[in-house]
Formats: sequence, C-alpha cells, structure tokens
Amino acid sequence: MTDGFDKFAARAAPAIFVVLWSTGFVGTKYVVDNADPLTYLAIRMAIVVVLMAIICAIGRPTWPKGREVGHSIVAGILVHGFYLGGTAIAISLSIPAGLSALIPGLQPILTSTIANRWLGERVTPLQWGGLAIGLAGVALILHDRPMSGQAGWGWIASAVSLVSITLGTLYQRRYCGRIDWRSGNLVQYVAVAVFFTVGAFLFEDRTVHWTTEFILALSWLAVALSIGSIGLLYWLIRHQAATSVASLFYLVPAVTSLMAFVLFDERLDAIAIAGMLACAAAVLLVNRRV
Repeated sequence: MTDGFDKFAARAAPAIFVVLWSTGFVGTKYVVDNADPLTYLAIRMAIVVVLMAIICAIGRPTWPKGREVGHSIVAGILVHGFYLGGTAIAISLSIPAGLSALIPGLQPILTSTIANRWLGERVTPLQWGGLAIGLAGVALILHDRPMSGQAGWGWIASAVSLVSITLGTLYQRRYCGRIDWRSGNLVQYVAVAVFFTVGAFLFEDRTVHWTTEFILALSWLAVALSIGSIGLLYWLIRHQAATSVASLFYLVPAVTSLMAFVLFDERLDAIAIAGMLACAAAVLLVNRRV
C-alpha cells in the first residue's frame, strides 16, 4: 500500500509542481497591483519565515553547519531573491502574466548546457532535440505578446530571473542536497527576507494597499508557492537529474498562459496552442530514459 502511494506521489509530483509554479505568475499579477514589488516580497518572506520556523520547531530537523549555512544563503538568494524579484518587477511593469513566464521558461536550455559541464550529467541527442522543440514551443506560445515601452525593462528583469533560477537549482543540487529541507529553507528565507527588506527601503516607497485581493493572493503565494512548490522543487532536484527537473519549466508558460486567458482574458490563438503541444512533447523527450 505504501509503495503504491509512493509511486503515485512520484508520478504526480511533476504535474503538481507545474500547476503550483504557474499560479505564482498569476498571483504576482494580483499582488503587484496593490503593493510595490520588493515590498510585497519582503512581507511574503516574513510570513514564510514564521511558517518555516513553526515547521522546524515541530519537526526539529538537523541544522546546517559551517559552509552549509553559506551554501543555503547563496541558493536562497538565487532561487528566491533574484528570481522572484525579477518576476515581480517584470509584472509590475505591465508585462502580461504569460509573457513574464517566457524567459524563465527557457531555463532547460541553460540548465542542460551547464549541467553537462558542471554536474557531469550526460544530455543525450534525443534530449537535446526535446529541448529544441520546447524552445520553439515557448516562442510559439507568446509569439504575439506586446514588447514595447516598459516591456524592455521587463525583459531584462525576466532575464535576471532566468539566470538566477537556473544557477540556483544547480547550486541547490550540488551543494545543498544533503541539508534537511526544513532547516535549509528556513536559512534561505531568512536571508531572502533581509535581501528584499533592504531592497524595498533602498528603491521603493513601500506602498501597500491591504485589499482582500492582496491578502488572498499574498497568502496563496506564501503558503502554496514558497512552502509547497519550493519544497516540491527541492524534492524533485534530489530525486531527478537537473535536466529532467528543468524541462518541467517548459510547461510553465503554457499553463500560465491558459490561466491568464481564464482570469485576465489574455487570448490564446492556434499558434499558441501548437506551442503548448510542443512544450508537452519536449518534456516527454527530455524525461525519456535511454
């Protein structure tokens, strides 16, 4: 019975991760309409620190020591700091939710290149083909999105997100794999809470409108994303190759675009739908064991 549940959980985890991760872009669109991006992130991380502290108090995990603390801080700044900061700033500059997912959706290409050299993982020709198909699919999904005006700065912010989430997941896999996820995440979130708080005081007016929309979106992002999806991401990093985990990010722009269509009436045409199918095919190829 337990083995059956474990197998089901292992197979369901990638799909759950993609859906949860995609809601992050939608939720961010709601919160940045009511608060400065770095200010919102500082509040979010303060909430997450409290939640993770409670989890650690109950579970009493082993705490990272010496260099492990430093590695956790670096991974946290990369995975949470620059990635979330770049995404929130891009959306605050009126980049559509689907478009904000595009550049981070290119992560598998960068991950495969680095993993092939840094982690010693072999990327097969079939997987390279899948990665290429996924890249084409992402381009098709968002082929007609606006990119003028403030979008230029949004692209830069999204590019920062791409580099940081790629390096962060690889860094997490190489240096933080043996650190208990509970205590390790608490260290990461404390570091990131300080990071965003300093940024908010340096660059923003720290405006917050405590509307119902803001509170609900903030609660979802803090609990479902920062606790749920990040915990799931780190679990996947421990149990799968970096390239396979990264390939899941190809599905995020497609799922995000679908959510944005339903919630914000961001339209999808036949070309975008074809891109979604290409992304799905890419994930199958990259995760195929040969």
